[in-house]
Amino acid sequence: MIALAAPLLLAADGQPAANKARVLEHLDSMRRNERGMMNVAPAEGQYLADLVRKLDAKKILEIGTSNGYSGIWLAMAARETGGRLITLEVDKGRYALAQRNFRATGLADVIDSRLTDALNEIPTLEGPFDLVFIDAWKPDYIRYFRAVFPKVRSGGVIAAHNVDSHPQSMRDFLMAIKTHPELRTEFVHKGPSGLSVSYKK
Repeated sequence: MIALAAPLLLAADGQPAANKARVLEHLDSMRRNERGMMNVAPAEGQYLADLVRKLDAKKILEIGTSNGYSGIWLAMAARETGGRLITLEVDKGRYALAQRNFRATGLADVIDSRLTDALNEIPTLEGPFDLVFIDAWKPDYIRYFRAVFPKVRSGGVIAAHNVDSHPQSMRDFLMAIKTHPELRTEFVHKGPSGLSVSYKK
């Protein structure tokens, strides 16, 4: 007897719905074939996905889409929580590449991907956000932080990448998250670049 393949589920935009094994395979392919994107490490991506689940995050903001690698980790978990990811990218080439990757993983229906300058876009966004992930131009981290802080709910998180690899480029940001009276910050070392994770009180 020949086994019949399971029917292919379609997402709201008509693209194949996300299948975890297929998503993980595509993420691996991205790491092998799309170099120079300064992506999170796989363990960091898994940590971010687990953070979405831990927070039961429904509204997630990513500043710096790049090729979509970290956004896929976030969106995969958002699919489980019934959440949605807004991700912002200023570079046209990276934005286009991310769109292809989002469609290939079947996650495009839970991702609102925007080609825009984050510093112009953030003031237009309606909060509150459960999770904000910053992974863009390092010297502007403090500006992103100041823009998003009022839009994060109590108990929500502002996470940032490259805090170990590029500390000199974000000294003002690191000082702010360490000393802000309304934050409890921890540093997570799941990969060579490092993550900061700041919980809003």
